[in-house]
Amino acid sequence: TANALEAGRIDEAETQLGAAIAAFPRQPEVLRLWAGVRSQRGDHEAAIRAIRDAVAQRPTDALYQNTLGTVLAEAGDYDGAIAALQRCCELQPGLALAWFNLGVLLTRCVRHDEAVVALRRAVALAPSHVQARALLADMLRVANHPGEAAAEYRRILAENPCTGMAWWGLVDIRTVRFEDDDVARLQDALRDPRASDDDLVATGFALAKALDERGDYAASLAALERAHAVARRRRRWDAAGFGAFMASIGDAYATPAPPPADDAFGNEAIFIVSLPRSGSTLIEQILASHPAVEGAGELADLPLVIGEESRRRQQAYPRWVGAMRADDWRRLGQRYLDRTVHWRQRRTFFTDKLPNNWYYIDAIRHMLPGARIVAVRRDPLETCFSCYRQFLYNNEYTRSFADLAAFWRAFDRAVRDGIARHPSNVYESVYEELVVEPERRIRALLAFLGLPFDRACVEFHRTERDVRSPSAMQVRQPLRRDTARSSLYGILLDPLRRELGMPGFDLDQATGAATGGPSTE
Repeated sequence: TANALEAGRIDEAETQLGAAIAAFPRQPEVLRLWAGVRSQRGDHEAAIRAIRDAVAQRPTDALYQNTLGTVLAEAGDYDGAIAALQRCCELQPGLALAWFNLGVLLTRCVRHDEAVVALRRAVALAPSHVQARALLADMLRVANHPGEAAAEYRRILAENPCTGMAWWGLVDIRTVRFEDDDVARLQDALRDPRASDDDLVATGFALAKALDERGDYAASLAALERAHAVARRRRRWDAAGFGAFMASIGDAYATPAPPPADDAFGNEAIFIVSLPRSGSTLIEQILASHPAVEGAGELADLPLVIGEESRRRQQAYPRWVGAMRADDWRRLGQRYLDRTVHWRQRRTFFTDKLPNNWYYIDAIRHMLPGARIVAVRRDPLETCFSCYRQFLYNNEYTRSFADLAAFWRAFDRAVRDGIARHPSNVYESVYEELVVEPERRIRALLAFLGLPFDRACVEFHRTERDVRSPSAMQVRQPLRRDTARSSLYGILLDPLRRELGMPGFDLDQATGAATGGPSTE
């Protein structure tokens, strides 16, 4: 059962455990494995109940703390997950897996220095732990050392040629062009019986990118379809459930809240919200080039604060919104500012660019009435196709064109509603407009934020800072107009166009070259 669970064979693991959980509902090892199954199914409440019951029976068992950490992480409780994994490392300091899992969580929480320490510990304990080595190579890429990162990825692949994370990391550097031998090795890796589902997905995306660079667009799209199919074996996006969630948010905030006591509270926070691959990293790089703004990256703090309140009230968000008073919202806002104080040590303002914070536009306005929200959008076809082509871990809505279109429409509605309700605090930055008139658009953005113009914002590519996103290499280059990809795929993308309500590809107007669109690829 444990092997099936580790390999991502959830149906098999669930079948094997079904009789055991019925016969021995409180046996700790059965509960621990059952928690893993329920977590992979997305049933986070059941998973947490099961593993907490198991941990209560075996509180000093490091493996149980490790499972608790991974289950909490899947549920979005990163603070609880980190605490459990730290406890696991205390109980069994020689457990490389726990140090690796801790490093992953610290990375997600933008605690890069601590993450590197944990990952180095994992590698020291298990030099053959290729995932830890690949993540350390990612850290080199974040620190703008692409040559060193590429060399480490190559070393990993020389030893373990089916390591998907290394293949994807190598191709995602973007300064490395794959040769014929690399493509052949990628195809061999996909046939390697040692490859896990995670390896197959990441390697499939890498192969698709390599084929795209060679102009073999039909083969590239086919490789993407196969990779997404493997990912869907593990988990599917619940489009209906997500739609209901977004509708419930609209209903929860239908009644205007009482005015805050301090309109300026939280004005040091600048939220950048978007779909992935829309240009949010570029906007952050522009703002982080300003001497008054710290670019903090994709912070997990806002959803964590919302999650804390949900647990405190024992109700899922947004069911408890109607019971909130002004001082409750202020308390949540202060909690967020306390969590993010690190990012205000050098500069007055800081950015939080966790993409899906657009779910919480109304919550931000209630918690931090002085905060500004920059909603970044790009052409919907380019956005959705770029998401489809990018290896985005745990973003299950990217697995099909229908789901991508549904997610984009939800974002579009949320942003339009946010601008209509909060015109003074929500600003829309359109990617294509920025590329055509960069200085004018940057001046307008800074004016919205109440910041004086600074030439460094136009020359953002000269700013040295850690950037952890798929666009890390691009934002260190001047703006480009040659990165749109949809026209290259022509009628192959008509199914996505139909899902988005757009006309099919016009062969008469096709130019055979990508036009428009800023540097997001």
